[in-house]
Amino acid sequence: MMRNLDITTLRSFVAVADTGGVTRAAALLHLTQSAVSMQLKRLEELLDVKLLDRSGRGIALTANGELLLGYARKMVTMNDELVGRLTDQAFEGSVALGVPHDIVTPVIPQVLKRFNAMYPRVRVDLVAANTRDLQTAYDKGEFDLILTTETTAASSATKGELLHEMPLAWVGSVDGVLWRERPLRLGFERSCIFREVAIKALDAAGITWDMAVETDSDRTIEATVSADLAVGVVLDGVQPIGQEIIAHGGLLPELPLQHINMYGAERIRTQYVATLADLLRQSYASVSRPALRAFG
Repeated sequence: MMRNLDITTLRSFVAVADTGGVTRAAALLHLTQSAVSMQLKRLEELLDVKLLDRSGRGIALTANGELLLGYARKMVTMNDELVGRLTDQAFEGSVALGVPHDIVTPVIPQVLKRFNAMYPRVRVDLVAANTRDLQTAYDKGEFDLILTTETTAASSATKGELLHEMPLAWVGSVDGVLWRERPLRLGFERSCIFREVAIKALDAAGITWDMAVETDSDRTIEATVSADLAVGVVLDGVQPIGQEIIAHGGLLPELPLQHINMYGAERIRTQYVATLADLLRQSYASVSRPALRAFG
């Protein structure tokens, strides 16, 4: 007898796999925890295979679960795309999203692809800039949602929410040697928030430094660091081509974690913006530390 898979059940399975737990998946899907658990149970009974390993502290996928996950993602995406394209009531409008330029990839393109499948008539106006400029524009009402990279984690008190944590790292030219020299030659965009973090760490460690280049162009900084004329600081795992994380062995100070925060979700007035916020939460919940590795 032919067995038919239910999209709602598959959506719950994908959410559990992405978030790592039933509780977070239920919150993401706006369902009760028991409802999600029941859907997972029905899915395992229908397929007559074990999909989740519940023996540890968390929930992990079995080999069969890993196999199903890829198909489930495609089926959910195709369902949402078809419904979005054929439904007369599809939303129309636009949403303004601001993202720091150094974390645009790889998460944001995947989010935009999934969002477009669900809301093909909604335009996402993506702006990549530095955190300070994004915050200023957001305060003026120019964005619906923004992501930021900050040393402190956002909370309800700051009207934001934490999506992910990543370590900072010193970067230099591939096989570069400039980082061993003193004073340490730095290259930063003028408004880069990592600039203050790096200087504070160097001063605390008693390491002399000199600002070799400061500009409003991140491309200029990228070229200077790649040429071994300065060192910089980036989120670990997103260093540009031509640069590498400096294996300094303690000769440079450790840098604090940075937090990827989201602002705007508390003032959402349209469903499609709320969906975009949910997709951002879900996608960052599936990202591994320390680097922003591709998912799914």
